[in-house]
Amino acid sequence: MVMFEELDWKKTRLGEISLRRRWDRTFDKEVYEVKLDDDFLMSSLFTVAEIELTELALAELPGDGLDVVVGGLGLGYTAQAVLDSPKARSLLIVEALGEVIEWHQTGLIPAGKTLTADPRCRYVHGDFFALAASAEGFDPETPARLFHAVILDVDHSPRHVLHPSHSPFYDPAGTRRLAGHLHPGGIFALWSNDPPDDAYLAVLGEVFTDVRADVVSFDNPLQGRDSTNTVYLGRKPR
Repeated sequence: MVMFEELDWKKTRLGEISLRRRWDRTFDKEVYEVKLDDDFLMSSLFTVAEIELTELALAELPGDGLDVVVGGLGLGYTAQAVLDSPKARSLLIVEALGEVIEWHQTGLIPAGKTLTADPRCRYVHGDFFALAASAEGFDPETPARLFHAVILDVDHSPRHVLHPSHSPFYDPAGTRRLAGHLHPGGIFALWSNDPPDDAYLAVLGEVFTDVRADVVSFDNPLQGRDSTNTVYLGRKPR
């Protein structure tokens, strides 16, 4: 049994990123982790909120044949939840770091084999925030394409971003530009590690209807209590 292994390490424009695999004695299972410099970005120990992010978003949309964008690939749990839904017709995964896409394409991350093999799924190597601000949008093969849902899991929260260039996305103007890439009635969903933020809810309310922040709780034995994340949801007016 391998107790710890660094599967990959790269210098990127955002910093030094690494993929690690270790055996966790507390949970008695294999764990995958991604670090950016000294900051833990994600862990396969706690994936409830990442999956719930997708499920809450798609539950707001009737019918099937849905075209979905996921911003941020990570360990693939949010994207996998899209493909697990019979509602999904297509999935674009926008990821700024080509190294992370490569981890999935080469099977270093367990979810990667499933995502890469699914004909509904396509990776887009690009800056989600720059694409959201552009007129061309998220799909380089079909400029100005509209989607039924845009699901974002990149920054820690609207206030705690990984790079200063992300901050304008969370302003009213950035939110309006994002809404331009959604069909009328389409859903925007955002993961946050912080509690619900009334100021950000107000920003969403300037652009979207049916705005809310759902708190997702999950057991955290490492801290001996429940932990919580927040999922923000908003609908583009019809």
